[in-house]
Amino acid sequence: MPLQVRMYLAVFVLLASTLACSTLLGEDTPQTDTPESVVTNVPLTEEQPVTEEPISCPAITDQIMEIATSGNDGGEENLLDSEIPLVTYTVSGDEISDPSFETVAANLQSEQNDSATQHEIWKYFSELIPADQRQIISEYSIITDGQGGTLAAVSQTQSDANLWSLQVDIADSTDYNDLTFTLVHEFGHLLTLGPDQVPPSLAIFKNPDNDNIYQQEVSACPQYFPGEGCASPDSYINTFYDQFWVDIYEEWNKINLEENEDIYNQRLDAFYNKYQEQFVTDYAVTNPEEDMAETWAFFVLGPKPAGNTIAEQKILFYYQYPELVKLRAQILNNLCASFPK
Repeated sequence: MPLQVRMYLAVFVLLASTLACSTLLGEDTPQTDTPESVVTNVPLTEEQPVTEEPISCPAITDQIMEIATSGNDGGEENLLDSEIPLVTYTVSGDEISDPSFETVAANLQSEQNDSATQHEIWKYFSELIPADQRQIISEYSIITDGQGGTLAAVSQTQSDANLWSLQVDIADSTDYNDLTFTLVHEFGHLLTLGPDQVPPSLAIFKNPDNDNIYQQEVSACPQYFPGEGCASPDSYINTFYDQFWVDIYEEWNKINLEENEDIYNQRLDAFYNKYQEQFVTDYAVTNPEEDMAETWAFFVLGPKPAGNTIAEQKILFYYQYPELVKLRAQILNNLCASFPK
């Protein structure tokens, strides 16, 4: 994927930058009809045991994963110079309201005014992710950078470090295979970087341009520091980092500090080729945060692997948490019921 989300631990980065996932397919890519499948829609209750493979809609999940692992960037991209915000909604539970419209060029007004599609995307996300797992989302924004590029992103809101925003590019939202994988990926960021896992640094949040404060916060953190704050010792991301990134982090970080974009991309590609069996996709090599989110999507949408590679062991990492196995079952249940037929 072309977008690089670069997290610097030795140098300052703006916390307003988002954790984003790029599109896998262009709009010109032929669509594959989803075969009919039998969906077992089993509601989860406290009395009902959760199994590792509770739902059966392989025609959907296999298709999503085939696209995610194909390495196909899709058709021609038609990118704009930057991401442009179109409209932002207030989120309250399952509902979005009070749209705030940006001033945009005439050629973007049709997408800005397409409230039907905007609501349809949110409805799908809210059906996919259980309500109790998205309480930190207080904003939902429609953005665009044209066709290709970023499909969706999440970031802390500008007003509250404990609340987050979901952004979706309306120009890339029509392919529900790609959209589903990306929304699950972005939720993985919320799951692993939310305030219950990574207590936000208010000093950094209130002083986003102060490099000294950032360095002080990083230096004071004995755990992994993803950017929003110091990860809790037993957080998912700190445990994941300790298990899978400690041995390669210094080598990776030297590449991450490269300021020349072309050289950075070349060196990161070489790093991925060297450690390919450790990552589920080439995008996962971007940083530990993206590695966790990509692996989370494979955990949710793919079958349980044997664990023969480090990449597969990363997927198995999530199976050690009963609450995440249950959450996986809930998301799969919702996906099988809600994926457009």
